[in-house]
Amino acid sequence: MRYVVAVAELGSFTRAAKRCLVVQSALSHQIARLEKELGARLFDRTSRQVRLTAAGEVFLPEARQALEAAERARAEVAATAGEVSGRLAVGVIPTVSAVDIPAALRVFHLRYPKVRIVLREGASKDLVQEVRDGALDVAFLGVLPGYRPKGVSDHLLATGELVAVVAPTHPLAGQEEVGLDRLAQELFVDYPDGTAARAQSEEAFAARGLTREVAFEVNGTDFIVRLVRSGLGIAMLPTAFAAELTGVRVLPVRDAPARTERLVWSRFRPTPAAAAFLTGLGVEPGTGTA
Repeated sequence: MRYVVAVAELGSFTRAAKRCLVVQSALSHQIARLEKELGARLFDRTSRQVRLTAAGEVFLPEARQALEAAERARAEVAATAGEVSGRLAVGVIPTVSAVDIPAALRVFHLRYPKVRIVLREGASKDLVQEVRDGALDVAFLGVLPGYRPKGVSDHLLATGELVAVVAPTHPLAGQEEVGLDRLAQELFVDYPDGTAARAQSEEAFAARGLTREVAFEVNGTDFIVRLVRSGLGIAMLPTAFAAELTGVRVLPVRDAPARTERLVWSRFRPTPAAAAFLTGLGVEPGTGTA
């Protein structure tokens, strides 16, 4: 099952074998045996790509849950002897600022060196789903103030606003403050439509009866900043995150879009590692709202 999960996540038998520390022939052989036992192919293999079949799509979440259960069982046994071990999978948005993630993970690692830490970056919506599916233990989100993720426990970390980020040579760079009506005249660099990060800006403009043009849709925050520096457009980013940027001008915005950062974790009893991590952040695992 670990081999199947690795191939599904990496899209390659070769890379999956490297991750699992086995030769590719052994990995392929074991997956073939599993497919024979199940009576169905889990992957469509071509010379250029590997894709899950319909049966594989059904099998994958069940395999992840089984592996998680096995990992949890080992961790629970170790916890009875006062030892926190196992895996801690943390999801983060690129612009999280309420918690110093590297510092928090460093403190946790020093205290619980036997816990294997996995860190994944992604969009808030995707991270919530991964927590629901058990692929992540906890996740840090950036969402609209009224958004409450369903199917998970959650805790409010911070509230804030977005600011405008422009190139130093932009006509707005000399302003002390700017309004949404003026920003609506500019071309924007933003996250893809449908993401929580994009919605924060969209709803603020819509509330004022304004429309804007997003010329570049980008998944990565770093690339958004690079495009802004190049003068290809402007962006709206969280205040604390934007304050750390170099090579750009940051402008407060009148009627700025609001934003909250939330911490989410499984609505079921967290693993010993997840519980220890939450406690270290000052959050009691049983206090979240599901």
